[in-house]
Amino acid sequence: MITDPIADLLTRIRNANQVHKEYVEVPYSIVKENILKVLKTSGFVGDIKVFKDKGVKHKMLSVDLIYLNGEPRIQHIERVSKPGLRIYSGYRDLQKVLGGFGMYILSTPKGLVNSIEAKNKKLGGEIICKIW
Repeated sequence: MITDPIADLLTRIRNANQVHKEYVEVPYSIVKENILKVLKTSGFVGDIKVFKDKGVKHKMLSVDLIYLNGEPRIQHIERVSKPGLRIYSGYRDLQKVLGGFGMYILSTPKGLVNSIEAKNKKLGGEIICKIW
């Protein structure tokens, strides 16, 4: 049993990037799908597909990974807020990730957004992960 499904998602993406996989498959959840949608709109991953194989009762997510000149688009992805230690931040306190080349993904009252969108909409919330 997985105790932190979001950390599992990030680890699967990290591991697939290291071995230059074209895509990665993860068990489906709404939160994971929303995290992947934020990553897609920010240009870190490609297409996201929800599918269900015959004979399997659980849905899965398939995520296409992006590579630029042989290097993965995602250089680093890290869980910030963990089940044992939640990290919250207001929009004024959000710092730039890697001098503006990266971003945070936040869980806000308006849904999951990246740190740039959170600052523009003046939203604070739980910092899920950081990526560059």
